[in-house]
Amino acid sequence: MTAIATSTTFQDRKVALEKEHKTLLEQKNQPQNTAGNGIYTRYQNPVVTASHIPLNWRFDFNENTNPFLQERIGINAAFNAGAMKWNDKYLLAVRVEGIDRKSFFAIAESPNGIDNFKFWAKPCVIPQTEEPDTNVYDMRLINHEDGWVYGIFCTERKDPNAPKGDTSSAVANAGIVRTKDLVNWERLPDLISNTGQQRNVVLHPEFVNGKYALYTRPQDGFIDVGNGGGIGLGYVDDMTNPEVKEEKIIFSKQYHTIYELKNGLGPAPIKTDKGWLHLAHGVRNTAAGLRYTLYMFMTDLNDITKVTHVPAGHFMGPEGIERVGDVSNVLFTNGWIEDNDGTVYIYYASSDTRMHVAVSSVAQLVDYVTNAPEDTFISAGSVNTIIKLIDKNNAI
Repeated sequence: MTAIATSTTFQDRKVALEKEHKTLLEQKNQPQNTAGNGIYTRYQNPVVTASHIPLNWRFDFNENTNPFLQERIGINAAFNAGAMKWNDKYLLAVRVEGIDRKSFFAIAESPNGIDNFKFWAKPCVIPQTEEPDTNVYDMRLINHEDGWVYGIFCTERKDPNAPKGDTSSAVANAGIVRTKDLVNWERLPDLISNTGQQRNVVLHPEFVNGKYALYTRPQDGFIDVGNGGGIGLGYVDDMTNPEVKEEKIIFSKQYHTIYELKNGLGPAPIKTDKGWLHLAHGVRNTAAGLRYTLYMFMTDLNDITKVTHVPAGHFMGPEGIERVGDVSNVLFTNGWIEDNDGTVYIYYASSDTRMHVAVSSVAQLVDYVTNAPEDTFISAGSVNTIIKLIDKNNAI
């Protein structure tokens, strides 16, 4: 028996889709019902998911060419977003991944930073170099003091040296674009580095001795860090010729920590009176696979190569549904926004699937980074740290 599409079926389905989508976009977000840790407040709902993607990006609404109103372009995930305040709106440069496994960037805008995120009319059009990007992802947005907004992202291409028949080996590097309106993007050359592949590259928002400072994450291979060793720092004279000739590791990976296997900077740091606040991710291996968590540290206000404070352990780890997704047990961040009143909106992705927000303040984060105990790197040291706090409290 042949199915027959009717106008009623098409129109009813269209109305239902639009109603469901509108309800999702306008859903109010509330803080989690918990006293929390006093450092930040998580919010209950994800702020951006694959379902937030506009319907007209996914469905052909011409009844003649799509009589069953099927989804023509499937979206798998929306995650790993850069962030910035723009014209009094809170913007996310979201990594949108289609079911074809290709990622692209799209701007989602909110009036308050915690809900009602709606995508701009069309995805970002990123100009190509002579060697087109196979895949792009994880853009950091940096409003640099030179007057440009830079987007630093990971560009992935097939490894030209892969053995015949190897269709999975890849090469990662930092792609660079800049803009004055977040609509028209100028493509600059990819980062030139002598330390292998590059991922998680972040531009410092100010000049350092007249140069552009770039936080890097050199690694031997696409996945394996190898001799890379941690978060690096290098300098570029001209972003139209972005060559980093020397890199210094300023934050190394370390045995039996949450950044034992590898680590990388998240968004560009926030400047405070006490120093530069940094948010990063650390990776360790477990019997269930890699575990990504977020951690913080501070560098000296006048010497960004000098790490001054590092609280022990992770700042934020995956909880509840955040543990489940395409790549489970993962939190990742590459975007936060400092508001004029000192509020900080921390945008983080869970399990390579969806975006969340946690809200804190510069004062809270500075207090946490400068006063939380540092890692002693041995179990006995951790016990001693706890006993010191117990004794301090008993003395009150």
